[in-house]
Amino acid sequence: MFDPADDAHRRYNPLNGTHVLVSPHRMKRPWNGQTEETKQETLPRYDPACHLCPGNARVGGEVNPTYTETISFPNDYPAVLPDPLPSTPPPPPKPSSADALFAAQPVRGRCRVVCFHPRHDLTLARMSVPEIEAVVRSWRDIYEEEGRFLTEGGGGTVQIFENRGAMMGASAPHPHGQVWSVSYIPDEVATEISNLEDYSSRTGCCLLCDYARQELERGERVVAQAEGWVAVVPYWALWPFEALVLPTRHVSSISDLSPHEDAGLATILKSLLVAYDNLFSTPFPYSMGLHQSPHPPNPAAHLHLHFYPPLLRSASVRKFVVGFEMLAEAQRDLTPEAAAARLRSLPKRHYSEAAE
Repeated sequence: MFDPADDAHRRYNPLNGTHVLVSPHRMKRPWNGQTEETKQETLPRYDPACHLCPGNARVGGEVNPTYTETISFPNDYPAVLPDPLPSTPPPPPKPSSADALFAAQPVRGRCRVVCFHPRHDLTLARMSVPEIEAVVRSWRDIYEEEGRFLTEGGGGTVQIFENRGAMMGASAPHPHGQVWSVSYIPDEVATEISNLEDYSSRTGCCLLCDYARQELERGERVVAQAEGWVAVVPYWALWPFEALVLPTRHVSSISDLSPHEDAGLATILKSLLVAYDNLFSTPFPYSMGLHQSPHPPNPAAHLHLHFYPPLLRSASVRKFVVGFEMLAEAQRDLTPEAAAARLRSLPKRHYSEAAE
């Protein structure tokens, strides 16, 4: 008899319309591949060489204020610019059918850095809930400010994200994230919103509202709960300990959150990130991003946060997206149910505090 805990099977992701091949039996195979260096260094509270610490000069020459809370400022090396440079030639004409294979379009936008905390040695996982709540408020302020900027030019998307750890490409250990505001709707966001709109038109309901409710009823993939929020390892997860953080009511953007929901989001982020760190007793690497309504507002959008961590079996063994996954479709070994159970079972106190 088929058992999804042991037998290979395929799962569907209704949010982006793709599949993932689940192969639980492969968890028994030995690992003789690449391992990552796991040396943990003790960081100082303040690093005079860090471009993000209070009072220090950044790469572009600007000097940071001696800030005492969450702060944001323009990225010194932005991926997009507010307006074309004076020397930039005019954008190419709209391609004809003859050259449609070489289509391009101009993009405008702005990029910001958000320093979560003045202390160089902290991460979100080790910050207090009120300190994380200040980050949530900062995200909302930037989302609204950048939304006004984008709307003036016709609209676009404010993408808030964090790359945590050198394994995920973070250029500095200081706790920080980024915000890219672009004059279009990127593919991932556009696909999700399209599927949310389609589900709503067919059922009269919100896909992620229904999903959050059913995950709470089933419980097997729930990692943490807080007022108005649930964190799950999604049924269709690709990354071993991937997580999806959802409000339990329909909320299109971070602007729609109540003060209680701000606190709930901070609480559930703390719970999830402590579990991540405690899993292998190491600062857990991940890429995190908020998906929400673009500008102008789209009521079909449902605010949610994706966490994509690469670690698989230990702090030194990561998942690689190669071979079949690059050429065919996503694949995972550890089932989402098993991953959620492991995260749920971990101590609620951060391992570094327990050691102290």
